[in-house]
Amino acid sequence: MTAEQPSSPRKAASTKWNTRWKPSETRGPPSESCQKTVSSLWEKKKLTTKLLQTSTTTKKMYKIDDHVACAVAGIMSDANILINTACVAAQRYTFSYQTPMPVKQLVQSLCDTKQGYTQFGGLRPFGVSFLFAGWDKNYGFQLYMSDPSGNYGGWKAEAVGANNQAAQSMLKQDYKEEINREEAVQLALKVLSKTMDSTSFTAEKLELAEVFLDDGGMVKYQVCSPENLGKMLVKYGVTQAPVDT
Repeated sequence: MTAEQPSSPRKAASTKWNTRWKPSETRGPPSESCQKTVSSLWEKKKLTTKLLQTSTTTKKMYKIDDHVACAVAGIMSDANILINTACVAAQRYTFSYQTPMPVKQLVQSLCDTKQGYTQFGGLRPFGVSFLFAGWDKNYGFQLYMSDPSGNYGGWKAEAVGANNQAAQSMLKQDYKEEINREEAVQLALKVLSKTMDSTSFTAEKLELAEVFLDDGGMVKYQVCSPENLGKMLVKYGVTQAPVDT
């Protein structure tokens, strides 16, 4: 594959990864029997100091279009550029063809841009990995992981970022083909609780986003509130319910 040299070189920078986890239902084009009704993205928020205002901190879950979202691990300034590129590409496709852009085509388009920055001296790759979760009429629910080189692949469950090897080992052991929504959430919490560096595991340190089909068959993107996340942690025995005084 060839690509034109990008017109705006960028200075080198170091990369520090965070954890992302996503249970999904496909690895490449799925069969009809593999399609489910929801895909979920989990991420660990990195709070470096108690003085940080979490409500205004840069988020790491993004809605690209009504039918696709992503989680980010890496340099957020690089991620913002690529996410804006993906949003524009999705809207241009919808404007031209009056139908949502297929998830795989959107991922491939973005990865072509990332790969172009690996071909020329004086440039550095985008220091960011993505997990894309989405739905389209071609393949149903899909999950793709893209690394900084521009390489991508379809997965049933995948983790990127810090401690991703340990998370992937747990997913290989505990993931099953016919996993439902509740089991996927429980497995995600188990993996995150075992692989997070922090000793405390609270709703303020987590984020959950879901792409699902509503009762009318419309694709929806929804971010879970901290209150509901707290209830999930108690329900699945990850944390204890607060004691009233």
